[in-house]
Amino acid sequence: MGDGTTSVIILAGEVLAAVESFLERDIHPTVIVNAYFKGLDDVVEMTKTMGKRIDMENDDDMRKIVQSSIGTKFASKWGQLIVDLAVKAVRIVYRKEGDNVEIDTKRYAKVEKIPGGMLEDCKVLDGVMFNKDVCHPGMRRMIKNPRVVLLDCVLEYKKGESMTNMEFTKEDDFKKALAMEEIEVKRMCEYILRVKPDVVITEKGVSDLALHHLLTKGNCSVFRRLRKTDNNRVARATGATIVNRPEEI
Repeated sequence: MGDGTTSVIILAGEVLAAVESFLERDIHPTVIVNAYFKGLDDVVEMTKTMGKRIDMENDDDMRKIVQSSIGTKFASKWGQLIVDLAVKAVRIVYRKEGDNVEIDTKRYAKVEKIPGGMLEDCKVLDGVMFNKDVCHPGMRRMIKNPRVVLLDCVLEYKKGESMTNMEFTKEDDFKKALAMEEIEVKRMCEYILRVKPDVVITEKGVSDLALHHLLTKGNCSVFRRLRKTDNNRVARATGATIVNRPEEI
């Protein structure tokens, strides 16, 4: 038996066929259902004597279970490959704190599809992968053991929430307004550079001025417009906390 889709249907059909004669004799369906429940109790008792304990920490035992559920479908062509990927992925997202066990494959295990290659090239990475490039060609691409800052805010000049109008009377006023915007962006960058990060990741936009400042003053590699789900995964992998305002870092 595999994962039992076909077997369950055949078995259920046989069990229903066995009571057809009782229905013809006008025995009420509730009586028949009660009999099924009695049968269920007997089956549960039998399985206790026939069953075999599984060691959840043992990979070989886990592979046998996974093999029986996905080994009968199209995946059986690739033998152990898909089974090993599945077991390894669950092991990586498995977290145990005290008596609480968390296995959140929906949020923390992600399938990244890349065109080309063979199915045998699939692998489970212990870490986070996102299909983004650094925001500036001069930024470092290979950093070992980096300090990571995760943000959920824009690193560019924000306009006010309410409608704001500026009135310029002299031509210098426009320059002053631009200078004030620059000072505001630089101040944000200073807050970030205080903690000396190697990588800065934000879910929103980053202005060119902020990129320039972070690169020249702190040699940071910056990623912008990352998905919320990916940012949560990076937070899980690095142990970092996502910050909403640069001054709170």
